[in-house]
Formats: sequence, C-alpha cells, structure tokens
Amino acid sequence: MLHVESLSKHFTLHLRGGLELPVLKSVSLQVNAGECVALLGASGQGKSTLMKCLYGSYGADSGAIWLEAQDGRVDIAQATPQQMIALRRRDIAYVSQFLRAVPRVPALDVVAERGLQARPETDSDTAQEQARDEARALFARLNLPSSLWELPPATFSGGEQQRVNIARGFIEPARLLLLDEPTASLDAANRRVVIELIHEAREAGAAVVGIFHDEEVRDAVASRCVPIQ
Repeated sequence: MLHVESLSKHFTLHLRGGLELPVLKSVSLQVNAGECVALLGASGQGKSTLMKCLYGSYGADSGAIWLEAQDGRVDIAQATPQQMIALRRRDIAYVSQFLRAVPRVPALDVVAERGLQARPETDSDTAQEQARDEARALFARLNLPSSLWELPPATFSGGEQQRVNIARGFIEPARLLLLDEPTASLDAANRRVVIELIHEAREAGAAVVGIFHDEEVRDAVASRCVPIQ
C-alpha cells in the first residue's frame, strides 16, 4: 500500500545564516495493507517529520512516497496540491497530537465533514445525516459527553479535543492511516477504544503508520517496528 524510497528532508535555519539541519536521510519503508508499522526513535530523530511528509504537509528533498490510491499509484512527494486534497478526502487520514479545527464549528460537524468529503456522489442531505450519525456513534464509543457534541471544541479539555481528533480520523475508512501519538491525553478506557479502532482499521485493509510513545498501546497494535535514525 505504501512504499517510501530513499526519502530525505532537511530544514534551512534562515535566522542562523542559512544553517542546514538534516532530519531524514535516505529513509525507506514499506507498509502492506492490514499492517501497523510503529516508528521508533528518540525525540528529534524525524518521526513526526516523516509523518508530515507522508501526509504531504512537508515537501521532500529527494526520494519517493508511493501510495496505492483508489485512482491508481501516486507519488506523494511529487503530488500537486490538488492531488493531495483529493488523497486526503478519500485515501489518507491523519490523527495528530493536536486538534486543528475551524473556529465556532460544532464538534459533530468537525468530524462529519470528513465523512462528507469521502462520499460526494451521495445526495447531500442524506450524506450529511449519515455522516453525523457516524460521528455520534464514534463520540459515544469514545465516551465524549453528548452535551459537548453541538459545541465548538476550542474550549474542550485536551483529552476531549483528542477524542474529537480521533473520531475525525476514523470516521471514514482510509487506505493510509497516520497516527501521531493518538492516545496522548486519554485515560485507560479510551486508550482501549483507540486500540480497538486501530485493529478494526487494519482488518478493513488500512496500512497504518504510527508513533506510539505509550509502549502498552504500541505492543497492542503494531505488527512491526521500524527505527528512524
């Protein structure tokens, strides 16, 4: 499903006289459908940078990121912005450590919006209600109080925001699922729910790449670990 070939990435520190900071050096990685690969390495080794390259947020200096998308094989490292928008709607889901949502939009719609993006061919009213129903089901499963569902998540606690973030990532099946510390800020009960969701995504054929500092969660979901050096 995913094939990373000799990926390299550096950052230029313009306020330090153009000093170049190498982060990824010829990283190669393969992830099959139904696999969960956990990225290992000390802080600053480039794990989150690799995730952002896989999501298309960071450009690469060299190398390729081949994804078997619904519409055919595509190199994310060379994809246009329009191609990345399409991939994020139907093929790639990303759960980061922090929720980034449009202000004043209810949590229910923050999550349902991703479901709507993936089914543009469905009648709009029908699709919206289906997506909201699926969001409600995920919120209930993640123990998010129903009193919060119609409120904007900006004022939620860190754990509540993370549950919204997780629901948005899992509402629509993805071919590539990127998880950057998905259980951060969660209690034990909700960590178990996330473990269940990851296993269900794998069974549905998703290729999962994750960063899990929680060793218990990593041991429960990862089929193998890959060090980033």
